[in-house]
Amino acid sequence: MAGLIEPRTLKGFRDYLPAPMMARERLIETAKSVYRSYGFSPIDTPALEYAEILVGKGSDETDKQLFRFTDNGGRDVALRFDLTVPLARFSAQHHHELGLPLKRYHIGSVWRGETPQAGRYREFMQCDFDTIGTESNASDIETLLVIHDLMSKIGFERFTIRVNNRLVLNGLLEQQGLTEKSVGVLRAIDKLAKIGRGGVIEEMTSKVGTTQQQAERVLDLVGLTGTPSEILNQLETMFVGNEVGSTGTARLKELFEACAKAGIPSGRIELDLTIARGLDYYTGTIYETFLADKREIGSVCSGGRYDNLAGLFTKDRLPGVGASLGLDRLLAAMELLGMVETASTPAEILITQFDAPRLGDYLRLSRLLREAGFRVEVYPEATKLGKQLKYADKKGHKLAIIAGENEFNAGVWQIKNLRVQGQPLTMSEAHLVAELRKLLG
Repeated sequence: MAGLIEPRTLKGFRDYLPAPMMARERLIETAKSVYRSYGFSPIDTPALEYAEILVGKGSDETDKQLFRFTDNGGRDVALRFDLTVPLARFSAQHHHELGLPLKRYHIGSVWRGETPQAGRYREFMQCDFDTIGTESNASDIETLLVIHDLMSKIGFERFTIRVNNRLVLNGLLEQQGLTEKSVGVLRAIDKLAKIGRGGVIEEMTSKVGTTQQQAERVLDLVGLTGTPSEILNQLETMFVGNEVGSTGTARLKELFEACAKAGIPSGRIELDLTIARGLDYYTGTIYETFLADKREIGSVCSGGRYDNLAGLFTKDRLPGVGASLGLDRLLAAMELLGMVETASTPAEILITQFDAPRLGDYLRLSRLLREAGFRVEVYPEATKLGKQLKYADKKGHKLAIIAGENEFNAGVWQIKNLRVQGQPLTMSEAHLVAELRKLLG
């Protein structure tokens, strides 16, 4: 047929079929439950912002990746590249009516025109939580606790939250006379895992303008190894007389001590001085979370403290700290680890149809079961049982309920467990709900 449009998606964008979309929704619901358990409230902001709100708030790279255009009204606009910068605008605009501290979570899509790769797309969803209006280290520590609980509730046991503090890095740079070159140096350090020590030294000397000795000294300092307490003790000695570095060290020391008292396993938190986080707005504690079984996929939950970002929008001081769950990247890892269910229906139970004139009876039972808390689908046609069970197997229903003329005459229903081989169970309607609960656990 002439004139048909080829169905296709843009590069870096994708459709979500029912099975992966259901996995996505389960992750989102888990994130919401954890965020709410700590008192974070939901908000939303527009996908489209004035370009001036977004430009220059992340890095040169994020500016290049903006989806930016002039709208029909002649306004310079752009799609948000994260949820943190819009939060800064939101906080400046609404904090007087909401009060401080403001604890919010925000789950929404963001857009970056970067090169697509495994687990990374140009449109992706972030699940953020932030605390605005306090500089207390307690909020930094709570942020780490939320990340930990979130990963645990999702179902991971082997993960590490890597922690650093920008004040420690700034103190190191101050000692080396590199304060004015801090942005370039920190961005170079952030690439250490990707390009190695030699690549970072090359970038620092050729692009940032450090000397070879300065670059090597900085990498020696961020490469300190040992337990968190051993590294912190070295930093305390190193930063005698350096207020910036000493403050960062003290905040990290309090964080590790508080997390230990809160019962967080020591192996799940790691002090890593090489973490710089590429975005320019971070000013204090920073976090990156890695899966032990899929470290190559990168950080799946990252964030940090940003005390100056809202200062671009208001004279009121609105320090903040928070983190973002990389939903799509985490889902990609879960798929590789076999943690994603393949069912493409949320319905646990399929009620099959044998007898078309009995449609009302099938629908009555479906309503009764939904009122009891089950998710139920009624097959729309009275057709061969094999066809209906094949449909149930493909979609991922767990149980099928079967009744034809004989069952209706006897006042019973049959339950077929689709996950195991065996004959259907036959029982009266009075016992049906209890048996279904038993079978579904």
